[in-house]
Amino acid sequence: MAEPEEIGSESREDTLKAGEAFSRRLVPGDVVALTGGLGSGKTVFIQGVCAGLGVREPVTSPTFTLLQEYTGRLRVFHFDFYRLESVEAVAALDLTAAFEGGGVCLIEWAERGRPLLPQDRFEVELASVFERSLPCPDRRRIRIVAPAGRETA
Repeated sequence: MAEPEEIGSESREDTLKAGEAFSRRLVPGDVVALTGGLGSGKTVFIQGVCAGLGVREPVTSPTFTLLQEYTGRLRVFHFDFYRLESVEAVAALDLTAAFEGGGVCLIEWAERGRPLLPQDRFEVELASVFERSLPCPDRRRIRIVAPAGRETA
């Protein structure tokens, strides 16, 4: 994996813009593993990615459906592993079809299925920013690591 890229976000709009800018790097077959706590901005970042890919429909987290598919410049497979409690539960989703489906896979809570993900993937970590031990509601740190051989910026 390449050196990480760090992006500061001061607002929801900044996080959307960061996702939209990131979308320009995606090509068919890319897998993006997103991690971060509840409310860290994973879904907002994905909304920006989807906007950048030309998805016109509303993008919501598939927490209960586990997968949403969208069509834009590329086909998008948006997974949310939050409710899956084991690697075996993730394996039951049969991710191979999505990984080989000619689109991009965006996976929230990817750490729950990390052993099943391709090594050649983007890692995006979102974290809330704290000052003096207090959370700053709209401030985020976005850390992007590209797969080997791919530029991060």
